[in-house]
Amino acid sequence: MKHIMIKTILLVGTLFGCLSANAQDNPMGFFITSVGMGNGADLGGLEGADAHCNKLATAVGAGGRDWRAYLSTEEPTKRGVSARSRIGTGPWYNAKGFLIAENLTELHLYNKTILLETALNEKGEQVNGRGDKPNRHDILTGSQDDGTAYFPDDIDHTCSNWTSSDEGSAQVGHHDRHGGGNTSWTSAHATRGGCSQKALQSTGGDGLFYCFAAD
Repeated sequence: MKHIMIKTILLVGTLFGCLSANAQDNPMGFFITSVGMGNGADLGGLEGADAHCNKLATAVGAGGRDWRAYLSTEEPTKRGVSARSRIGTGPWYNAKGFLIAENLTELHLYNKTILLETALNEKGEQVNGRGDKPNRHDILTGSQDDGTAYFPDDIDHTCSNWTSSDEGSAQVGHHDRHGGGNTSWTSAHATRGGCSQKALQSTGGDGLFYCFAAD
């Protein structure tokens, strides 16, 4: 029994050592914000969202990188800024050193790695998905399935370019790839009921968004 316990301790120690080394070799370049900004989808625009990504990353020792929020914008007469054009070219790893994607094509066209178990926050923690209480799987993106911004139409997909908490709506993805028959991590559905914190929470969100290192 003593020998079995020693072997178990050594095995667990080796496993944690490998995970630690993996995280050191592959620094975090992707996370979901552990908290929103507290004012629904009013994030202070792209600048405010980027600053929030940097603040959270810095708090866990991952500052010093060019952190960008995975958010698109809209323009009246042309396609706005696309989320996919803001985040660099990869590769991106989560907080545990797990490879999320090597490049933009793998991230969008062939992605099978963004799941409940891998789409972690900056602390390396899982974010509540469908079936958890509270459900927080609606992640703000304002984007189409391939990460591009919408062409001008009659729908607000970005809560006035992330400056409104009382008008419009926002397109969201499901980080757990579950719910509503849509498994897209980028573009599952629009928020219902508005852009306020209460409205986001009522449909399974909490004002969270993805952050990527663009350097």
